[in-house]
Amino acid sequence: MQLPAPVEEYLSWLGVERGRSANTLAAYRRDLAAYVDFVHGRGAALGDVDESLVQDYLAFVRAAGRAPASVARGLVAVRSLHRFLVDEGYSGNDPAGEVGVPRVPQGLPKALSEEEVNRLLAAVVGEDTVARRDRAILEVLYGTGLRISELVGLSLTDVSLDEGLLRAYGKGSKERVVPVGRMATQALAAWLSSSGRGAMTPERWARRGDAEAVFLNTRGGRLSRQGAWGIVRRYGEKVGLGGRLTPHVLRHSCATHMLDRGADIRAVQELLGHASISTTQVYTKVSTERLRQVYDQAHPRAKIHPHAELRKGR
Repeated sequence: MQLPAPVEEYLSWLGVERGRSANTLAAYRRDLAAYVDFVHGRGAALGDVDESLVQDYLAFVRAAGRAPASVARGLVAVRSLHRFLVDEGYSGNDPAGEVGVPRVPQGLPKALSEEEVNRLLAAVVGEDTVARRDRAILEVLYGTGLRISELVGLSLTDVSLDEGLLRAYGKGSKERVVPVGRMATQALAAWLSSSGRGAMTPERWARRGDAEAVFLNTRGGRLSRQGAWGIVRRYGEKVGLGGRLTPHVLRHSCATHMLDRGADIRAVQELLGHASISTTQVYTKVSTERLRQVYDQAHPRAKIHPHAELRKGR
């Protein structure tokens, strides 16, 4: 959708000056398209917006049933746009500056159990080209905690099997080096062999950059986020995980299982590419809950109320 020129300029500024990813820019474009449509529907231009109109928009999207995180993200885009319009001289005031961003309830990630992960990884059978690719995708997602966008963005030069390392580009194109475990390394080596990726390589590459892609689709192009997502979902359904399994659940599971086994939280922060330790700390809550469950199930006196025996004796 072609947006008003100042909004297009703002989106270009986000990409060029702030280094926002294509996915972030697409999300901002959707949010701002909805906002501009609402403003124009009220018979106003962006330069005429006041705080009450921003509040009305906030009430409108809430009433539409959007999730709290979606509402908050949309308001962040609106606030950032209006700051930009003021800074660039398109507007004399910032009508959204005093509008508070709604608090988003922080839900706990629903990690798989280690047994469920083992069942998932064992669901890829055979040594044909597609099986090698799919096994490598699942092993790398769980073994490294990569985001799905980071996985499909991998190029051959980003992977060093000899060192057991790969280079990932996270949010804001931030680069980090990630260790690759033994099982994921073996799966990657099988995929990157002549009978794996080599057998899926086309005679002629359709697009620039596809030749460097680690993961290919069956047509020989770079695997898309949607394609990788579909692969994960297909194997999840195969082992009975159904709608529970997404690529991000594998990322959650990687972090949770590492913390369960004593990993330092700052090492997990570095592995996942979290900018703030507070983002990683949510996994410690998961691990604490799991510890409580294990304790309640395993300790013979865990479920006995401290005063239960006293009450019995009365």
